[in-house]
Amino acid sequence: MAAIESVMHEGRVFEPAASIVETAAVSGMPAYHALVAEAERDYEGFWGRLARTALDWQTPFTKVLDESRAPFYTWFEDGRLNASYNCLDRHVENGLGEKAALIFEADDGTVTRVSYRDLLARVSRLANALKARGVKTGDRVVIYMPMSVEGVVAMQACARIGATHSVVFGGFSSKSLNERIVDAGAVAVITADEQMRGGRALPLKSIVDEALAAGGTETVTSVIVYRRTGGDVHWDAARDLWLHELVATQSDVCAPEWVGAEHPLFILYTSGSTGKPKGVQHSTGGYLLWAQQTMQWTFDIKSEDVFWCTADIGWITGHTYICYGPTAAGATQVIFEGVPTYPDAGRFWKMIEQHRVTVFYTAPTAIRSLIKAADANPEVHPRRYDLSSLRVIGTVGEPINPAAWMWYHDEVGGGRCPIVDTFWQTETGGHVISPLPGATPLVPGSCTLPLPGILAAVVDETGQEVPNGQGGILVIKRPWPAMLRTVWRDPERFRKSYFPEELGGTLYLAGDGAVRDATTGNFTIMGRIDDVLNISGHRMGTMEIESALVSHPLVAEAAVVGRPDDTTGEAIVAFVVLKRTRPTGDEGRAIANELRAWVAKQIGPIAKPRDLRFGDNLPKTRSGKIMRRLLRGLAKGETAPQDTSTLENPAILEQLGEAL
Repeated sequence: MAAIESVMHEGRVFEPAASIVETAAVSGMPAYHALVAEAERDYEGFWGRLARTALDWQTPFTKVLDESRAPFYTWFEDGRLNASYNCLDRHVENGLGEKAALIFEADDGTVTRVSYRDLLARVSRLANALKARGVKTGDRVVIYMPMSVEGVVAMQACARIGATHSVVFGGFSSKSLNERIVDAGAVAVITADEQMRGGRALPLKSIVDEALAAGGTETVTSVIVYRRTGGDVHWDAARDLWLHELVATQSDVCAPEWVGAEHPLFILYTSGSTGKPKGVQHSTGGYLLWAQQTMQWTFDIKSEDVFWCTADIGWITGHTYICYGPTAAGATQVIFEGVPTYPDAGRFWKMIEQHRVTVFYTAPTAIRSLIKAADANPEVHPRRYDLSSLRVIGTVGEPINPAAWMWYHDEVGGGRCPIVDTFWQTETGGHVISPLPGATPLVPGSCTLPLPGILAAVVDETGQEVPNGQGGILVIKRPWPAMLRTVWRDPERFRKSYFPEELGGTLYLAGDGAVRDATTGNFTIMGRIDDVLNISGHRMGTMEIESALVSHPLVAEAAVVGRPDDTTGEAIVAFVVLKRTRPTGDEGRAIANELRAWVAKQIGPIAKPRDLRFGDNLPKTRSGKIMRRLLRGLAKGETAPQDTSTLENPAILEQLGEAL
């Protein structure tokens, strides 16, 4: 099959400032290349050195990597440690007990500060309470919580006693929650009465009740409820317990349960929108190593930093860069309950100013929505706030188009902050391709180079590497400690999904198309493989067409999908959000034609959208992910109902269903 064509070319390069290079954990490209060379020269020695340096082990490991059961690799298997100890106890023991671990800002602006000593005590009390309820090492606990200190405490408490947690995003429906409880075989659920988002109380406990009533959940013997709002909830006295009452009588000392490095730290379900949810299983040792190491390398985290990742704990970003990475690194971090547009779209910038955030990590979809808001209302433009504390800014979740990258760089970072455009997945555990702020020359829209120890490549559909400059399939050629270990209770699905025989059975399939720059070797992600469009024999990634649209001065956001076409194979359908009110009729058709001509000029006539539709926004989950499967259905004219339970804005589907 033909290679994926790369049609966008970015010539702007931003070298790291000398002041950042001087103090960076990885200082300059020679230091980066030295780490890469160390990994190539002695792969196991490289990872062993990092693991001994970064983590505290109760029983040191003697073997780094076992490849004998490939692709079911194991790392540091005979070593024993505890994730919670590494995130909490060791910092208290090293004199950091009074350091702020969490700065929690609630939806209404109320701020709570929690020190490492306080956090350890709260985690210990809940860990003791779980043990009192019969939860033991190896049991699974489902966590269905709002963004909160209690959510982090629940995750750490499970890790402390060796229970495997499975966090379910608080926007998922009772059906989705039921599927995950059943598949995990959970013995307990930790939830809240309600959660607050944008000034509204949204139910959680009632959804848990529905999920448990749906059947197959007989393993659950305890539902522990955090009283967030005081809203009315149904109560089953035989099963339900208030969190505050449960921990009130517990000791604030709980010895950590030492577990093997390969002990499952958590299961996180992904791809639940189509087919059976896939339980991605992560280990304790390898995952925790990479969570901490990437805090050091990618974010260049320092003891005085205030770190803020805007993700939800229901996603992998919230696991690695809220619950585990910052705490393992002994950092101070901000946790936010609300949404970026409440009470207005200046909320992020106000919080950065108030808390003097130094390292800020958010999603491109949030950036694009805030660009639109700032254009519509100068009062919420980031320039109206003091963002001088920022040192490093980053993006996560999807490729960032160059136009949004430049706005983020200039208007938020003040032209001085390096942007770490991170590529990674639920399955990789942490960043695998990303700039390093004190080393890597930055290119808008490119995630640049693999982190040391990550052997990434672009291959064709037989697993052969393609020349730089030619698009193909992104793979990783050797195992790494933070990779998923299996799909929970479905090892064959793990093998077929991530190490397919078509690629030789030894390459990790990321599922994304990518291209490497012919000169620098930088990686640019071109979108999911299943989002590659076949247009008249040309294979094109949707991300590049979206980037071309968003580079137009009128466009805030765009999502591109394909629909079957008898002549060209597929036709391009673009869903566009403008920086102004949604146009209709002749005005809409005129703007659509202008945008088609713009794409033709930026890329070529082959990339012009056949069908272009305008909306006030795009269909997104409450975490900000664009639900492309719904857009594909709209593009094909499908009327059959799809699951929209996680959708933040269901009404937008009717708007986007209207063709001009």
